Amino acid sequence: MSAPILEIKHLSKSFGTHKVLTDIDFNVHSGDVTTIIGASGSGKSTLLRCINLLEEPTSGAILYNGRDITDKKVNPATYRSKVGMVFQSFNLFNNMSVLKNCMIGQMKVLKRSKEEAEANAMKFLTHVGMDPYINAKPAQLSGGMKQRVAIARALAMDPEILLFDEPTSALDPQMVGEVLSVMRDLAKSGMTMLIVTHEMAFARDVSSRVVFMKDGVICEDGTPEQLFGNPKEEATKEFLARFMNH
Repeated sequence: MSAPILEIKHLSKSFGTHKVLTDIDFNVHSGDVTTIIGASGSGKSTLLRCINLLEEPTSGAILYNGRDITDKKVNPATYRSKVGMVFQSFNLFNNMSVLKNCMIGQMKVLKRSKEEAEANAMKFLTHVGMDPYINAKPAQLSGGMKQRVAIARALAMDPEILLFDEPTSALDPQMVGEVLSVMRDLAKSGMTMLIVTHEMAFARDVSSRVVFMKDGVICEDGTPEQLFGNPKEEATKEFLARFMNH
């Protein structure tokens, strides 16, 4: 097997005396679609925020292509262009058009020309079905549209990995499908993805690997068949029983 792109080693995170993550260990290989599931408050989003350097880990290491990104010499913006993140609240610039939202990072961080950034932005906006809306401002779009723009913006940076932090949890039920279908296509295209989600059917159908977290630790992880079909841990069984009967 090739070397992992991302290695999380003994990662812990505390806010004051409150320990949110304890001794987290796992790797991500190229082409993996890893979903992280678990109840609210189990540390899933904090884990993603540590991987994206939005939170500083208290201890442990995060290696990206063998290099520890918690090292002070690492430029977070450059690293984030390679390990992109899609947030549940979209995080678009409200004063910019859809097209500009997808160009600005390319020009600022990747130093692309305006023409190059625009061509690339158009490619991915078309890919997610948002090319008719390039002149719209985020306020004019539905939640599902905003999230598709946010995905196009992340893709326009040519990331090696995409992190998704509950990308559908802020959406109305009828919009969830349109975002999940974009993510399904990305998974099929071989994009390496790490996804925190409450969408169990999506996790079961699209993941190559599922990680179940509880109280800041990884309780169990394995293939979707193992985890959904034959969970070993009592906590996993209880969680899935609650979620699958929804």
